[in-house]
Amino acid sequence: MTGYIPLADWVDRAVEYITVHWAGFFGVLKDIIYFVWNNIEQVIAFIPWWVLIVLLALVGWRTAGRGVALLTVLGLFLIQGLGMWGGMVRTLSLVVTAIIICVLMGIPLGIWAARWNAVHAAIRPVLDFMQTMPSFVYLIPALMLFGLGPVPALISIVVFAMPPLVRLTDLGIRQVAPELVEAARAFGSTPNQILVKVQLPLALPTIMAGINQAIMLALSMSVIASMIGAGGLGTEVLYGITRVQVGRGFVGGISIVIVAVILDRLTQAIRQKNGKGV
Repeated sequence: MTGYIPLADWVDRAVEYITVHWAGFFGVLKDIIYFVWNNIEQVIAFIPWWVLIVLLALVGWRTAGRGVALLTVLGLFLIQGLGMWGGMVRTLSLVVTAIIICVLMGIPLGIWAARWNAVHAAIRPVLDFMQTMPSFVYLIPALMLFGLGPVPALISIVVFAMPPLVRLTDLGIRQVAPELVEAARAFGSTPNQILVKVQLPLALPTIMAGINQAIMLALSMSVIASMIGAGGLGTEVLYGITRVQVGRGFVGGISIVIVAVILDRLTQAIRQKNGKGV
């Protein structure tokens, strides 16, 4: 066939060039991400399962009430009873690491976009691309650059989960009443003081909504990322599909649902408290 656009060839050459000439950079990046994730997983795994259940139940009680605390206890006891605790620890460590990276990158980027219209206009199509690209496609460059394992899984999870956080951070800061910003400026506040003392506190409920969405997307992507070595509960679902073991896949899936519901209730409660405190 002649006359076609050789986009696939261009991409292959670009990836080959990056893997050859940027191998040192990606090696260092891989080591840093692995170090952070591995330490987080070891901390979570070091805590006895019943102690972790008690701690999360106390957090749920203090932030969301007895109902969420009871839900946390029953849900985590069920995961332990199903023999999925080890997979839950791996999945939770992946999600926690991914959300830390999303927060460290997404919130500053959202602030930058909110303060500069040119940045907002520049990153908007990038975020559109990240959110509309099929999730399986994220696995290809991550696999090519980092190989199999938790690091490429984390990269794909971060890319998939970060756009809502950037968008809602941008939106939350832009929705702060201009009168409040002008009043702070009239009292002699610098732009950074206005950001820290006025805009961020008022935008915090919206930012928390972005974090909540990022957590949910990270959990959903962890299932797909199991195809490149993420491990955890997603692997149980993957094995259930590939080996036609419906029960195994269902157990892994229901465990992910339990974790997602618990994290959703906790973050929603924190968001509502912040909203009332503003």
